Amino acid sequence: MKKEFLEPVYIDTFDLDDAWFRCLSEILEKGHVYTITRGSYEGQKRLEFDFVTVRVRKPRHQIIPIIPEGMSIPAPTDMDYIQGYLSYLLTGAKTDTEDYTYGERLVDPKVRVKEKIHGQEMSKEISLQVNQVEEVIKIYKEKGEGTNQAVMEIGMPSDITLVDPPCLRLIDTRIRYGRLHFILYFRSWDLWGGFPSNLGGLQLVKQYMAEEIGVEDGEIIAVSKGLHLYEYAWDLAKTRTNKMHLQLV
Repeated sequence: MKKEFLEPVYIDTFDLDDAWFRCLSEILEKGHVYTITRGSYEGQKRLEFDFVTVRVRKPRHQIIPIIPEGMSIPAPTDMDYIQGYLSYLLTGAKTDTEDYTYGERLVDPKVRVKEKIHGQEMSKEISLQVNQVEEVIKIYKEKGEGTNQAVMEIGMPSDITLVDPPCLRLIDTRIRYGRLHFILYFRSWDLWGGFPSNLGGLQLVKQYMAEEIGVEDGEIIAVSKGLHLYEYAWDLAKTRTNKMHLQLV
């Protein structure tokens, strides 16, 4: 029977390990299989939620996924990688081949403009002179928690022209009940490899910001209309969730 409506999914979890496992389990049951017509792995199949909200109540309890002993699948990330990812998120450094990094967009965002010099079109980058992480900390320390303005943006309108536009677009924040919470939006999100590393790194950013502000660490609520598994990871996900019997195609 052909579906008529989207199927939003809500997943309420304890920590980041639980969140990853539960998302793997749910996507195998409720994901939509389609062929990628533009983007990473173009021409291959992808399993994807129509829309998902993932609540993580205690993200700092267990940051990296736990692979049970004897299960012959690789861990998708580790703490060494996530510690390195934290540095990536809190610095504006990027290579000549990168259009952007999440860290650049957070702490030293730049816009690229084109101009003609002696008849030749050239491009240059102009810094916006803002560190969003430090500005959010400043807002809460100086003005208190009663605000909805402390949001950090990754995306910008010109990203639509990029070959690989940012997956993470928005980091909204809230202090309530004495804790700093992150509300995230990902336009597209690799569940196997990206999800655990992204959330692990962002959790460390949140812990740093909470300490600087002088509040407790809180929840993560992440939403996405593009949380997915590439075809290469389907059997890995089935193995991890003990669902090898499922047929996806």
